[in-house]
Amino acid sequence: MKEKNSENKINPYLLNLISMFASSVWCQLGKVPNPVDKKITKDLKSAKLTIDMLIMLKNKMHGNLTSEEEKLLNSTISDLEMNYVNEIK
Repeated sequence: MKEKNSENKINPYLLNLISMFASSVWCQLGKVPNPVDKKITKDLKSAKLTIDMLIMLKNKMHGNLTSEEEKLLNSTISDLEMNYVNEIK
């Protein structure tokens, strides 16, 4: 039986994984500097691949996410996709 509040919790490991992917995409889109060399560069092909990995993760985890985890993943993917589309225009 699940805990009553477990439906609203976000696994910290999943949060960290989503954050790592999202940070990579922001760098790949040229929105933030690369943390290693502090330079802003664009790599839209890599950004698309990283977004696709988040989508794959979401699809593979379907039915195993709490409602909060699902909301976080959906909003992160949506935000990244909108920014990607703006960059390829």
